[in-house]
Amino acid sequence: MRQPTLFIPHGGGPCFFMEWDPPDTWARHRAFLENLPATLPKQPRALLVISAHWEAPQFTVQKNAASPLLYDYHGFPLHTYQLTWPAPGSPELAVRVAGLLSAAGLPCAFDTLRGFDHGVFVPLKVAFSEADIPCVQLSLRADLDPTAHLAAGRALAPLRDEGVLIIGSGNTYHNMGVMMHALRGDVAGIHGLDFDAWLAETVAHPDAAERARRLSNWFRAPGARDAAPREEHLIPLFVAAGAAGTDSGVKCFEDRVMGAVESAFRFG
Repeated sequence: MRQPTLFIPHGGGPCFFMEWDPPDTWARHRAFLENLPATLPKQPRALLVISAHWEAPQFTVQKNAASPLLYDYHGFPLHTYQLTWPAPGSPELAVRVAGLLSAAGLPCAFDTLRGFDHGVFVPLKVAFSEADIPCVQLSLRADLDPTAHLAAGRALAPLRDEGVLIIGSGNTYHNMGVMMHALRGDVAGIHGLDFDAWLAETVAHPDAAERARRLSNWFRAPGARDAAPREEHLIPLFVAAGAAGTDSGVKCFEDRVMGAVESAFRFG
């Protein structure tokens, strides 16, 4: 059965595993992730995750039999640097990913040392807590070219029929200056609403070519640079959208946290 493709917001640092004020700050987001496996047509054979937190000169894919965790966040409680998520890797899937990308004219390197960053293990520790599904991480390309990442998604689309769940992990709003001021109570209202509405309309467009055209020009959308001063947290969405093929998308989750709107999207 064909798997959908997903873009999920991964929150802030190890947000689901620490105390917040108010206590339910991340409760809706956690519930969305916990319920995510039940929305799939069947348990995935493997997970391919494109996280905002790995950029490389060319697309690079983990070829680890098992990956350590990268605690690539700073200033959080000590116990959050002791989290575990021992999902196995899949060198076989890594070779398949690299082959698909290379065949599409997108060179892809292998990495046998890098661990899962928090854009992978933090949300997936909630969604797939048993850590029993092989997981492979694919980098962003450091130029963050929207067209290249849409093309990468299109190249990877056959994996959906091979039982692989393709997940883009980032945030639809990632202006940390605004969000930290909101956390301190210095900013009123919810930021990112105009851009979020544009994203929801764009991913739902029934014409895949028009959807790709709009995403390629995302920076012209209302509120785009407020939501994404630098676009690394948005680009994983483009891989998921490319892998969708002709499947239109739908907003499957919306949260309002730290003064901003954050959304998840599903294709197929």
